[in-house]
Amino acid sequence: MSSHEAAATFHVNVKLVLVRVVVRDAQGHAVGNLEKQDFQLFDDRKPQVITQFSVEKPGEQVAKARASSESNPSESAATNGKIPEIPERYIAYVFDDVHLKMGDLMQARQAAEKHLASLQPTDRAAILTTSGQGNLDFTDDRNSLKAALGRLVPRSLNGGEINPCPDVSYYMADLIANQRDPQALGVATQDALDCAFNSDTRLLSAAQQMAQATAQSELQIGDHESQLALSVLKDAVRRMALMPGQRSLVVVSPGFLTPRLEIEYTDLIDRALRSQVIISALDARGLYTIVPGGDISKRTKPNIMVQAQQTLYQSASASAEADILAVLADATGGVFFHNNNDLVEGFRRVASTPEYYYELGFSPQNLKLDGRFHSLKVAVKNPEKLTVQARRGYYAPKHATDPEEEAKQEIEDAVFSQEELHDLPVQLHTQFFKASDDAAKLTVLAHVDVAQLRFRKADGRNNDNLTVVSALFNRNGDFVKGSEEVLKMRLKDDTLDRKLRSGITLKSSFDVKPGSYLVRLVVRDTEGRLMAAENGAVEIP
Repeated sequence: MSSHEAAATFHVNVKLVLVRVVVRDAQGHAVGNLEKQDFQLFDDRKPQVITQFSVEKPGEQVAKARASSESNPSESAATNGKIPEIPERYIAYVFDDVHLKMGDLMQARQAAEKHLASLQPTDRAAILTTSGQGNLDFTDDRNSLKAALGRLVPRSLNGGEINPCPDVSYYMADLIANQRDPQALGVATQDALDCAFNSDTRLLSAAQQMAQATAQSELQIGDHESQLALSVLKDAVRRMALMPGQRSLVVVSPGFLTPRLEIEYTDLIDRALRSQVIISALDARGLYTIVPGGDISKRTKPNIMVQAQQTLYQSASASAEADILAVLADATGGVFFHNNNDLVEGFRRVASTPEYYYELGFSPQNLKLDGRFHSLKVAVKNPEKLTVQARRGYYAPKHATDPEEEAKQEIEDAVFSQEELHDLPVQLHTQFFKASDDAAKLTVLAHVDVAQLRFRKADGRNNDNLTVVSALFNRNGDFVKGSEEVLKMRLKDDTLDRKLRSGITLKSSFDVKPGSYLVRLVVRDTEGRLMAAENGAVEIP
């Protein structure tokens, strides 16, 4: 046997497509007593075989970690300190300050401040913005959270021009530039003729060129703002994937349009599903209405037909902007709160997670590597008074997944997950020794029962590799340190026989400061692709 140890460094395979499903009864309560045979899953209307099924109860794994640490303290007398209070839930509140208007943002701020007072001691919250300004990382410091809320202001990228000429919205710009809609172009052209050329029909061609140029400009700004919002949400999911607990992401936004950005938000959904992040959304506009002709600051349009048509576009845009919020919530098992002015109640609903949800997985048959969108439908065989909430589709990959990279991704996902895996019998023990008042040595011991390993026989030896990763997280769930050790086993039969009786113990040591730590241990073998994952907790006084 030989091994090498290195510091752990962590970086979407869609062979297995994951679908998170929330089933609610007539009263809106999540249902948790359904079984695999109760579900039907369709890929492009073709029935699929559900190969992976589980019923999840958010927060359950962290509770198990605490119970395990309390009932199985380390054998070392040095670890007889108290068991730390493990954070159970991480909530990232993402305020879309790029799209929110001042009035809506102020209402949302006040409601959020009241809501944050109800957070539990085991909750950790973060305040993030789509502009990237004023972010606050996960903390239990209520004063810091309140201060971060107070710094929120609208930060539109287009400067908020009051009376643009012509008046072309992002919605209209998409119709004109992407969809080649002649009616939308005609409305914008007439508006340009009126506001820039004194309604002189001899300059109609110049007005049309101005309308098209304005549409292209608005499209670029709108695309940039939408891409920025999606990238921030993706980064938030990536950040939350590193948190060892229940994970919820709350989007506070008026919504935004996503023309031709389906791949981007589908990738966001894939990342959220694989990272066990539930996305909920609160439409900060509340119960909104469309003011015909716009508010009092808007210039009066002399052409009644232009004004009427732009009001219709404004109404259609307002409705379409919320679609992305509904899609993200439906696909990840979250809640979409909208058309309601009680934002305090809204925060309560979106910050809570369903009591139960189901993880369905299937492997698409004859999947072509063409990047094509596949529609998904999940149904319950006995749907009486039950509603089903699930993602609407996925994109096929454009290239094959490298097996080695796939293995690394599986290990990384497991390290930053809250789920315990027991494909391999593994025991986790921790010990610590305090060298001084402000320094300690923490040792993580992993005992592996090799009887379950699937050795490959070659040249008279039994071959397999074990990858063992130990990771430490602090009291706020931040990744502190990690260690990876690869054990290469090339065992003769008699050596294997001894190891089958005794097992293998691997040790990782960390230099740490006194404090509370969550320990995460992941073990994976190469030949059988079996994996184990265990949680532990230790407090060094």
